[in-house]
Amino acid sequence: MDWDTVTSRLNQMLAEGKTAQLRGALRMLNRVDVAQYLSGLDTDKMLLVFRLLPSSIASDVFSYMDDEQREKLIFSIGDREISRLIDDMFIDDAVDFLEDMPQDLVTRVLANVSPDTRDTINRFLKYPENSAGSIMTVEYCAFPGRLTVDEAMDEIKRTGLDKETVNTLYVIDENGILTGTVPLRKLICASEDATLSSIMETVFVSVHTLDDREQVAATVQKYDLLAVPVTDREGRMVGIITLDDIMDVVQEETTEDIEMMSALTPSDDTYLNTGIWDLVKNRLPWLAIMLVASIFTGLIISHYEGLLSGAALVGVALTACIPMLMDTGGNCGQQSSTLIIRSLATGEIAPSDALKVLWKESRVALLVSVVLALVCFGIQYLLFARPLDVTLVISGSMILAVMFSKVLGGLLPLGAKALGLDPALTATPLITTMADTCSLLILFAIASAALL
Repeated sequence: MDWDTVTSRLNQMLAEGKTAQLRGALRMLNRVDVAQYLSGLDTDKMLLVFRLLPSSIASDVFSYMDDEQREKLIFSIGDREISRLIDDMFIDDAVDFLEDMPQDLVTRVLANVSPDTRDTINRFLKYPENSAGSIMTVEYCAFPGRLTVDEAMDEIKRTGLDKETVNTLYVIDENGILTGTVPLRKLICASEDATLSSIMETVFVSVHTLDDREQVAATVQKYDLLAVPVTDREGRMVGIITLDDIMDVVQEETTEDIEMMSALTPSDDTYLNTGIWDLVKNRLPWLAIMLVASIFTGLIISHYEGLLSGAALVGVALTACIPMLMDTGGNCGQQSSTLIIRSLATGEIAPSDALKVLWKESRVALLVSVVLALVCFGIQYLLFARPLDVTLVISGSMILAVMFSKVLGGLLPLGAKALGLDPALTATPLITTMADTCSLLILFAIASAALL
């Protein structure tokens, strides 16, 4: 059954006041689908439908709703409902929700949750925004090594439903220091009287609370983990980060990189929920910077006005090839920068590999530039019947412009990374502008030397 049909039937039940049938239908849907359905309702209907949900799934549905809908819901329900809702949520979901909410709403929520939940949320909110501590959860299975397999299984059965995951057990000592891990499958297959310390894996991967979340995502990807433990500076275990949170990080960081590569200031909200003035503020500064940068291109052309207006045939030929040369240089630089930025993001290369990148991009640039220069020579000399000396100048400029642009596109992101900047900042707009300027300088420098 397609989603439009499902939505239509749910709306019909809602319009006819068949709340019992609607409640039953909602219980049959996935939590994500319920959240999607609620997002299409106005505030009053959303509140009515949300209150039909059993408490066992309401918190899950709430965690999948978008920030705007959750904010409306919190403002519409009572304090007791807020308390029950937040207390039933996993801590990482509650923290994610509160991080993006207005301060008055955060204050109201924290005033209506249990003291333990409030203390935990406040502790999480103190971590830096992009750190591992800010996205971890404290709902995990941690046991002392002296417990037997049988005792651990009993404890999992008693508390497992309240945990984010039970796929991995974490073994800690009396000081809370993480000493090993036990996969659930290994626990199930082990002897009931064996202790956890005797079957635990002492070689494990962990991250620290202040590690950057992009670094955590790279670690999870590298080791194919479903969850990674988080420790403090003393090695005490304080939480775990699960794969679903890592996927959110990857999506957010990818979106941010795409926006920055397109000369946009990253936005914290979705496109439709972002106001007009916010979109203008996100776009205008970069456009203004590139406008100023492009003025230098005009100054270069003005500086060589005598060359362009001197000999008619030479001036026409050089003027006509300017767009071709600038576009080719910009495209070549963009290709290289895209590959390098991607490789930096996946951990394939690091700033220390700059010489290797330079060597590889130089060879690629040489081969590409020679081929493009031959094509350019054929077009200019055979098709347009340009003078041979002018054609050679244009083709030679093509070789140097392409080589410079490709090397620039390869090294600039590495330099940004080495300085602690986001490599995406050096992407399309910056590299294209620099390649355009340098392509013109190369063309006019060679033309001045060879044709005057």
